[in-house]
Amino acid sequence: MLSLNEIQKPGHQRRRKRVGRGNASGHGTYSTRGLKGQKSRSGVSNLKRLGMRMQLLQTPKVRGFKSGKLKNQAVSVKAINAAYKDGEVVSLTTLKERGLISNAKAPAKILGKEKLTVKVTFDGVKLSTAVADQVK
Repeated sequence: MLSLNEIQKPGHQRRRKRVGRGNASGHGTYSTRGLKGQKSRSGVSNLKRLGMRMQLLQTPKVRGFKSGKLKNQAVSVKAINAAYKDGEVVSLTTLKERGLISNAKAPAKILGKEKLTVKVTFDGVKLSTAVADQVK
């Protein structure tokens, strides 16, 4: 049968044990740490005390570095020759419209050792040194 002293608030949790508040509290003097030794001193990590140090050492860590910088989308000179005519402007938006790149917000770079046969101007697109020499 339920009695009044057993009724608790919904979600009620027991308060944590406050130690080191004098001998009258029942947890004074050594504050439930026992007498001397490493575990009785301050600054000893709980992981070491609980024997989890080896477990931490054995778990695989994520190695390396992943850059937040977007990679260049590669476009070949051959594709530029096929998709553009003389006098047109090669930009990120026109490359996206013609299906040569997938994202107009990520940088693009024109690569290739082929000869650039069309006379186009490049706007906001990176060029490899071989292509840049042909454009000059």
